Amino acid sequence: MNINLRVWRQPNAQTPGKMVSYRVEGVSEDMSFLEMLDLLNEDLTVKGEEPVAFDHDCREGICGMCGVVINGAAHGRSASPVPTTTCQLHMRSFADEATIDVEPWRAGAFPVIKDLVVDRTAFDRIIQAGGFISVNAGSAPEAHSVPAPKAEADRAFDAATCIGCGACVAACPNGSGMLFTSAKITHLAMLPQGQPERYTRVRTMVAQHDDEGFGGCSNIGECAAVCPKQIPLDTISQLNRDLMKSLFKR
Repeated sequence: MNINLRVWRQPNAQTPGKMVSYRVEGVSEDMSFLEMLDLLNEDLTVKGEEPVAFDHDCREGICGMCGVVINGAAHGRSASPVPTTTCQLHMRSFADEATIDVEPWRAGAFPVIKDLVVDRTAFDRIIQAGGFISVNAGSAPEAHSVPAPKAEADRAFDAATCIGCGACVAACPNGSGMLFTSAKITHLAMLPQGQPERYTRVRTMVAQHDDEGFGGCSNIGECAAVCPKQIPLDTISQLNRDLMKSLFKR
């Protein structure tokens, strides 16, 4: 199959970017979207042109590095009803001679570094603000020494599956990172080990979220719709409840 691409090219954060058209021929329907971009870059390299910069690492849907907006959708739309990462999106989801727009995450808190690569270290600073617990270092404790109700343990595990890819921010009309922040807060809030710092944590992480320039959450739900790990929208409700309690406790 042959694919017509329109790719966002931007040499650095200071220089304005633009969409550039390319044609990629000989694409196998079994290729992943990233392998198709590899094919494009091989052709550009042979021609002596600058290859397209894009993030990737595991290519197994685990790390979340491969974030791009494809035809207006974060990570693109596959034939499967379950959202997926870009590296797990295959070219069989597109028709022969399709025209595909490829852009970076669009959010004020994610400045473009080059082409499709954005700076997502704002997420790291949110984690540093409170996404941890204080414990004594040493050997692992006995598994049954700190009992946790199964329903709460399952909810903590579901929230912990967030890979921090940033699709929620790219999909949100407000550029909000609340689904990511709420996942990290809910993960620890549901566990006994997370209780001592529970309400300090939610205040500091939400404050850091706002300081980074993310937009406010208006519960539209686009974030959960594109999340490749299917973080539920009600984790944001958990964040809001804990935040309100923290203000009273403070």
